[in-house]
Amino acid sequence: MKNEHNSKVSITEGVIWKQLLLYFFPLLFGTFFQQLYNTIDAVVVGRYVGKEALSAVGGATGTLINVLIGFFVGLSSGATVIISQYYGGKKKEEVNQSVHTAIALAITGGFVIMIIGFLGSPYALKLMGTPKEIYKDALTFIRIYFLGTVFNVVYNMGAGILRAIGDSKRPLYFLIISCGVNIVLDLLFVVVFHWGVGGTAAATVLSQLLSACLICMVLMKTDDCYKLYLSKIRFHKEIFKRIIHIGLPAGAQSLMYSTSNLLIQSSMNSFNINVLAAWTAYGKIDGIFWMIMNSFGVSVTTFVGQNFGAGKQDRVQKGIRVCLGFAMASAVFLSVTLSIFAANIMGIFNKDPAVIQEGLVILHFLVPTYCTYVLIEILSGALRGMGQAVIPFILTFLGVCVLRIAWILSAVPVWHDVKTVIFSYPLTWSVTSLLFLIYYFYFKKKNGLINMSI
Repeated sequence: MKNEHNSKVSITEGVIWKQLLLYFFPLLFGTFFQQLYNTIDAVVVGRYVGKEALSAVGGATGTLINVLIGFFVGLSSGATVIISQYYGGKKKEEVNQSVHTAIALAITGGFVIMIIGFLGSPYALKLMGTPKEIYKDALTFIRIYFLGTVFNVVYNMGAGILRAIGDSKRPLYFLIISCGVNIVLDLLFVVVFHWGVGGTAAATVLSQLLSACLICMVLMKTDDCYKLYLSKIRFHKEIFKRIIHIGLPAGAQSLMYSTSNLLIQSSMNSFNINVLAAWTAYGKIDGIFWMIMNSFGVSVTTFVGQNFGAGKQDRVQKGIRVCLGFAMASAVFLSVTLSIFAANIMGIFNKDPAVIQEGLVILHFLVPTYCTYVLIEILSGALRGMGQAVIPFILTFLGVCVLRIAWILSAVPVWHDVKTVIFSYPLTWSVTSLLFLIYYFYFKKKNGLINMSI
């Protein structure tokens, strides 16, 4: 299994910054291609169908999808953490039980999300005040998308298992393949067959099916302790309890982000179609920042998890500092780059001058504030890697969910403006970052690590 061993990164030894980057970049590119799924959908329908279709495949539908999928991905992070800890501690039997429990959770969770999403999406879209001119397309897109949820969550869980043992390369390869298939199918279904937004959703589902099959094949063919046997897929009670203990707060944290974003999307729905199209396009651009931060967050969680499981506390603390530095530098670089090329990037999604103008207002307001979020992602990821999941949930609940909802309900009715709505992001990021920083220093002092700088 030479190729398999070459795909892994030895996280518990070696130069820390090199190990983090060797793990981070495949993860980043993998997240990029995953993000590219939705971006391609937006570009194709925005250019070949129109701004109404562009609004339908983003905006409310994207936010609703993130509510359910985001919750499960957060929940599944509990599996990633305990597998990385067991793998770092060389506990092979526990690793194997965790893998089969994780896949059982993915299959079960995928079907539950599919049913809830398919049946509940009409009510959710109406509750959010989705404009009549895009409601039909939005419902078509989101229902087809939810029919393929099982493939989505199985891939994400399988990729999380590989990343937990230090392999971030093969999930990348599979995403590149499936993303290429998605591009071809998008153009075929929309440009050639004229299936509209339904075609983009179908292309995404078929591509996700391919990536799920590829990731399961790798897990079934390995000779390592994380080998997957279809006949052994079941819930191991103690392992499942550990996954829930760590993953449920993370899932709830993601759910809070998504829920507060639902409220923001509802506020955006009160503006004209140009604002909605611009907000959808910005959401795809903004995805670049989130994929970078998410990659650093997963990197530090896995790094901390394996080294914490191996008892290497010094590497844990140094890894957090290094990852924080990389993440902050990336946020600053991205802010400058997107600010400079804002108009060109917005034009990729739609050529309507009114849409571009609204997009520039949003982009120039939010992009410079990216650095205020970095501490949240890195410190919450590090704390989860050490098994601390409840406190990050509480801090996020207070700093993001409660404060963001309070701002939207109190300020937006008084100052009904796009900038008032989106100011909720930097406001809540700044407050929550401060809360995480305070708790992190408290945590280090409590565990005898106060002499180590962040």
